[in-house]
Amino acid sequence: MNPCPAPSPPLPILYQSEDYAAVDKPPGLLVHRTALDAGENRFCLQLLRDQLGRVVFPCHRLDKPTSGVLLFALHPEALRRARAAFQAGRIEKNYLAVVRGHLTGHGEVDHPLVPETSRCGRRSHPEPQPAVTCWQALSRTELPHPVGPYPTARYTLLRLTPQTGRRHQLRRHLAHLRHPIIGDTRHGDGAHNRFFRAHFNCHRLLLHAESLILPHDLVPGGLRIHAPLDSDFTVIWQALRRPTPMPGVPLAPGRPQAAP
Repeated sequence: MNPCPAPSPPLPILYQSEDYAAVDKPPGLLVHRTALDAGENRFCLQLLRDQLGRVVFPCHRLDKPTSGVLLFALHPEALRRARAAFQAGRIEKNYLAVVRGHLTGHGEVDHPLVPETSRCGRRSHPEPQPAVTCWQALSRTELPHPVGPYPTARYTLLRLTPQTGRRHQLRRHLAHLRHPIIGDTRHGDGAHNRFFRAHFNCHRLLLHAESLILPHDLVPGGLRIHAPLDSDFTVIWQALRRPTPMPGVPLAPGRPQAAP
């Protein structure tokens, strides 16, 4: 007789109202069931539904390996309003990522993306679609380890703010910049991914959904919902040694607060 699986730990709830609930999604957890990952049996949607004892509706998506803020609606009308706000670009999303190489200052990637081919080999829209990502360098580090053709390994912690919502947009845009996100097995650098697995026991994508800023029509006064870096991401960055913070740039915006 097979033993019963251990119960899943509750999802950390970052915000809850009559209309919405925001959770801190751990890496490696799907938002909902999908035929592309049929072997999975744990999903954010079902976990939060059981946790709250009511039906919930995901307002957007996060890739399975990405951690951080995930917003759910608690009734269909709230879902309609949130999805309209996402589609209109009125909800600001901010991410943190560790990337290969050194970047300084800030910039914008304006690079159209062709929808990625699904496992069934079909594309719903074959033409490139507009895609824009803003980035800001927060901190850098350099390790005395040769990875690839270089005698040292350089990394940067970035804050990323997508202006559009294409599939794998952040991962593809950073690869386009030749600064791929560490742990990205599809668009990233295999040598650096292997280095992180071997030296830091890092088997995840170093991409974290840091915050959502909800507009006034969704939450009275507007709201910034913030998810702190999870422990493994924090440990990895601390283990990278000698990070050099950039003057005047905060690492995180702080606790949830009313949007200006």
